[in-house]
Amino acid sequence: MLMAFKNKFGALIALTLFCIYSFANAQEFPPKKTITIVVGFAPGGSADSAARLIAKKLSEDLGQNVIVDNKPGAGGNIAHAYTANATPDGSVILFGSIGPLSIAPHLMKLPYDPQKDLAPLTMGVTFPNVLVVTPELGVKNLKEYIAMAKKNPGKITFASTGSGSASHLQGELLNVRADIDTTHVPYKGGSPAMIDLLGGRVSSYYSALATADPYIKNGKLIPIATTGPKRAPTLPNVPTIAESGYPGFDAVNWYAFVAPAKTPDVILEKWNKALVAVLNDKAINKQLSEHGLTPNPGSREDLAKYIASQSTTWGKIIADRKITAE
Repeated sequence: MLMAFKNKFGALIALTLFCIYSFANAQEFPPKKTITIVVGFAPGGSADSAARLIAKKLSEDLGQNVIVDNKPGAGGNIAHAYTANATPDGSVILFGSIGPLSIAPHLMKLPYDPQKDLAPLTMGVTFPNVLVVTPELGVKNLKEYIAMAKKNPGKITFASTGSGSASHLQGELLNVRADIDTTHVPYKGGSPAMIDLLGGRVSSYYSALATADPYIKNGKLIPIATTGPKRAPTLPNVPTIAESGYPGFDAVNWYAFVAPAKTPDVILEKWNKALVAVLNDKAINKQLSEHGLTPNPGSREDLAKYIASQSTTWGKIIADRKITAE
C-alpha cells in the first residue's frame, strides 16, 4: 500500500512539474523556436515587402530567427484561417489585411471569425489608393470627374482588384457620397486592371500608389484624388477626396498584426511592444515610406476598435449597394 501511494504521489509530482513547465514555456517570449509572420499574398507585393522589412528588424531585436511565410489565395482568407488555427504560443503571427478582417465576413461564410479567432496586436501600416484616369477621358480633377459622371449615369467605369476589394468599396463609397452612378469593373489583381485602364477599356481605377506611380510620372495617367484622410507623401500635390468636397471621406488600405486568439495575454502584450518598437524605428519608417506605406502602431485595444469600426462601415456599404462576392 505504501509503495502504491509513493508511486501515485511521484506520478502526481511529475504531472505537476510537467504542467508548470508547459505553462512557463507557453508564457515564454520570444518562443524558443523560429517565429513565423504569415502573409496572405504572393512574394513581391507591398504586404510581402513590408513584412520582410519588419521581420528582419524583429529578428535583430529579439535575437530569434523570424521568417515570412506567404500563403496567397482567396483574397488573403487562406492565411487568416491558417493563423486562426495555428499553435497559440506566440511563434505564429499574421500580417492581416482589411479584406479578410473587415470586409469578407459580409460577403461570404468564413471558416473563422476575425473578431473572435484572431487577437489584435497592433496596426501595422496604412496607405491610400489614388483615383487615376487617362488623359483621353478629358478630366483633370475630381470635380470634373463627378460632373462627367452626373451627365453620363452608368457610363463612367472604375476598375478594382476584385468584387468586395478595398478598391471596389472605395468607388462605391464615392458613388454614395457624391450621388453618382459609376459602373464597377472587377479584375483579378492590379496588373490586369492597370492594363485595361491604359488601353482605354475602363475609365478610371482606384490604384495602389506604387502601381500607378510610374504611369503618373510619364504622363500616361492623371491622378485626380487620393482616398485617405491626408495627402499621400509620395503625391503631395494631389488632393484627397475629402478636401475635394467630401469631408470625412476616409478609405485607406491597411495591414495589421494579429495572432491566434488563444495566445496568452502576456505574450500578446509582449508582441505589441516588440512590434511597436520596430514600427517606430526611424530606418524602418523610411524604408516603409519609400513603398508608399505609413507606419501606424498603437495599442491592441485601438486595433480591436478599428477593425470593428471598419467592419461596420464596409458592411453598410456592402448591404446598401447590394455587393456580392465574385
